[in-house]
Amino acid sequence: MNLSESIKQKAIESGFDLVGITDASRIDQVHVEFLQRWLADSFAGEMDYMHRNFKKRINPAELHKNAKSVICVALNYTPPKTQRSSNVPTGQIANYARYEDYHSFIKKQLRKLTDFLTAATDSDVRCKICVDSIPLAERALAQRAGLGFIGKNHMLINPELGSQLFLAEVITTLKLKSDKPIKGKCTDCDKCISACPTGALKPDGRFDVRKCISYLTIEYKGEIAPESAERIGDRLFGCDECVLACPYQKNAPVCKNNEFKFYSDRAELDLQGILNLTEEMFLLRFADSPVKRLGLQRLKRNAQICLANIYQL
Repeated sequence: MNLSESIKQKAIESGFDLVGITDASRIDQVHVEFLQRWLADSFAGEMDYMHRNFKKRINPAELHKNAKSVICVALNYTPPKTQRSSNVPTGQIANYARYEDYHSFIKKQLRKLTDFLTAATDSDVRCKICVDSIPLAERALAQRAGLGFIGKNHMLINPELGSQLFLAEVITTLKLKSDKPIKGKCTDCDKCISACPTGALKPDGRFDVRKCISYLTIEYKGEIAPESAERIGDRLFGCDECVLACPYQKNAPVCKNNEFKFYSDRAELDLQGILNLTEEMFLLRFADSPVKRLGLQRLKRNAQICLANIYQL
């Protein structure tokens, strides 16, 4: 077994579902141009950080000196199916937020991989772990590494696992054999576009994040306009509609990583209970949840919108 194969085996042993390797060169020009147009059209909304570090975002070598390769991994987070059973008004939570905070969990698992690399090589190998908050076009890299293809919902889609995938990378100075992209693409299916409640996904392939419910309920810090608030429905934190509508997601297996803590009671949250939370109660309840980064005041903003939509106030 060569080193690349050993790395992949170690990644799987560390709990990841997919692993692929690509070189540390700039992402493909088609992705660079799409990102440039997306930013120029103001489709990033108030996510000013998307405009910063553009050279680093499109080029792993700008993030890590003497980088030669990028190890791309994916963790399936498809949750087990549950039924809504509450007798009180509740708000839906995006599937990824029903688990513990993925940032810290994935970093911990990737450290196992970097420790393995250090131990398995005699050279002075250096590595940089990247999990979401690092400016890096991870979907483009994951596609190049053979983990899947980017669909019309702008998510990375793996034909077997669907698109409920956490992506992460290890940029390394080690020269490794690159994998080839897989064959696959969306055909004439437009189910994700039709499923989008707000029209954020455009038929021409553009994506206006300013209309996206995930952006509005998580990233946007201001007061949500009435016409947008109405379309949020009972979605308290995020939205999964374009993902769940994808045919590749229909038969996707449930997350099999038993170390990745799952909270079965976070599929829906008591909206009035959210409004009654104090800051201390909020921090205690969501200490290890992605919901924590939202902050209590914005969570209450979302809860009020959900209640208004449920009761059609």
